Amino acid sequence: MSFNIAVAGKGGSGKTSIASLVIRYLMKNGSGPILAVDADPNANLGESLGLEVKQTIGAILAGFQGEKIGIPPGMTKQNYLEYKLNEIVVESKALDLITMGRGEGPDCYCYPNLILKKFVDTLAENYAYVVMDNEAGMEHLSRRTTQNIDALLIISDHSVKGIRTVARISDLVSELNLVVKRQSVIINFVPGTLDPLVTEELDKLGIETLATIPMDEEVREYDLKLKPLLDLPDTSKAAIAISDLMAKLLK
Repeated sequence: MSFNIAVAGKGGSGKTSIASLVIRYLMKNGSGPILAVDADPNANLGESLGLEVKQTIGAILAGFQGEKIGIPPGMTKQNYLEYKLNEIVVESKALDLITMGRGEGPDCYCYPNLILKKFVDTLAENYAYVVMDNEAGMEHLSRRTTQNIDALLIISDHSVKGIRTVARISDLVSELNLVVKRQSVIINFVPGTLDPLVTEELDKLGIETLATIPMDEEVREYDLKLKPLLDLPDTSKAAIAISDLMAKLLK
């Protein structure tokens, strides 16, 4: 059975970078095959991991809504859909990736999310770890894409607004009775120590943090140059902080 890690939080909080660094940690520690899931319609996890995404679930479903689908003889439409979905899996050594992509309309991601969840559930038994990078905000929670999670990492940037978003996400997880074994709050982009205003907001809302991730010029440079975060050196401040986080999370 796989260990499922999901990353959620405010837009611009660095969720994709943290998901990538979590995957980097798992790969460097020989944690077995990993399935990375990009559940953000604004898909960029593949770029962060150095994997080329040629097809997405959203694109596959869009094709199935066309007037004519060339289904091979002897196959049902459902069987053909499953076949096409398996084609979108980007495979690499010890790490595979599936990407949701955009929905069937300008603002609709419900159906791709449903298909994504079913597809991940089917694939998960083949992997030791599943790491899911979710879209910003809380909409994916209400669609229950993030479900049956061992560790939910709720990411905030170094701001009061980010902390308040963390509180709302945590409340929604409880309201929806989502199956999440452990929630952990991570403060990202911390310039040295936490600002007193951020600390005050954490205390006011009763939020405990599992880890803080420092501002890291190497991560910014790798993102700017589209270099895979998997290749960050072990001396990276963010990579060191994620290693400490994962040691706590998996103990």
